Amino acid sequence: MTQPAGSTQNLTITRASALYIGALLGPGLLLLPGLAAAQAGPASILAWLALLGLSGLFAAVFSALGRRFPSAGGVMGYVTAGLGNRAGLAVGWSFLVAVVGGAPLVCLIGASYVTELTGGGQLARASVAAVLLMIVLTLAAGGLRASTGAQLVLVSLLIGVVIVAIAGSSASVRAANWTPFAPHGWLSIGHAAATLMLSFVGWEAVAPLTTRFANPSRQLPRVIAIALAATTALYLGLAIATIGVLGPQAASAVPLADLLHRAIGPAGTAAAAAAAIVLTLGAVNAYVTGAATMARQLTGTAHRGEGPAPRFLVTIAATGLLLITLYGLGLISTDSLVAVPTTLFLFVYLGCMTAATRVLRGRARAAAIPATLAVIVMLAFCGWALATPVVITLAVTMWRPATGRRPGAARHNDRHGLLPARI
Repeated sequence: MTQPAGSTQNLTITRASALYIGALLGPGLLLLPGLAAAQAGPASILAWLALLGLSGLFAAVFSALGRRFPSAGGVMGYVTAGLGNRAGLAVGWSFLVAVVGGAPLVCLIGASYVTELTGGGQLARASVAAVLLMIVLTLAAGGLRASTGAQLVLVSLLIGVVIVAIAGSSASVRAANWTPFAPHGWLSIGHAAATLMLSFVGWEAVAPLTTRFANPSRQLPRVIAIALAATTALYLGLAIATIGVLGPQAASAVPLADLLHRAIGPAGTAAAAAAAIVLTLGAVNAYVTGAATMARQLTGTAHRGEGPAPRFLVTIAATGLLLITLYGLGLISTDSLVAVPTTLFLFVYLGCMTAATRVLRGRARAAAIPATLAVIVMLAFCGWALATPVVITLAVTMWRPATGRRPGAARHNDRHGLLPARI
């Protein structure tokens, strides 16, 4: 999601609430409820509840960080302020790798909904995802950036589709679908929570907006309350519907399409596919612009032109097409593609929460302490994907900058006015 460059207009409560909700919702809702149900069955609802509570802590901490460091430029600046330049670099690179790896995942999510409508197996799904990725990269090369208004339209579309799916399928809820409640054991709830974390990142994206309130002490608590209430209703409603309506079929790659089919018949599958395509293109566009800005901060390079640097777009294309090809050949799974960006985002949040415990005071610091512990617990369920932030951290630790050159983490001002992308 992006913010118009150079915009200094004060935010109203209504518009700010829309921006905050938009940062928290994304195409991950099209896939993650099914993955969580596959991992923990009906007990995945406990993971949703726990993360909703944790989301409130994140909101308090990132809002405080945004007020305390208004020109820090996001997560890299917050971590640098609290833990030092090396830690800031490690978090910055982790965030960059997460968004670059997330782009092909979002394309595969959209492609799954297309092939649910048109038919085709894993290879067909990978082909559609590759086409979607190349379309959005071509648009980005031409300088197209999603405006705040366009992103809010996409978010409104997602909200509308989810509401129709939940309300329309409610008549098909069956109590028997909630048993057995924890078919894979209670520890599976931790694995589900780690997976679902990808739907709860976003507070870091809107933290810099705190400086745009005319009266932050009065407006910000209301905005956070509205955003939390809206996302809680949508997340819980979708989670309950996925389990209660779909039952054994809840472990689906296209749970929203399945619910819409129950709600409005065959037209629901087509509506879900159309929404998935639009959301995919919008989300990946935001990924590319957000990641391009992070890359410039980390490398200290500049690019003159309307869009991201061509070399950066080539890197995105090569990485994305490689991952999509491996998926199409059956060499990696959707679970694996979700695991890496999720773990990296958790690592980013660990850095931010830990830094917050050192630089914040009062209620914000009190919220950061349990949030840090919760993130550590979820990281323990990430398994092999933990190697990714470890490798990045080791590389940053061993890196020695050229003489006279300042590391990219020192460049924190977000002159482009971007809000980082969301899955």
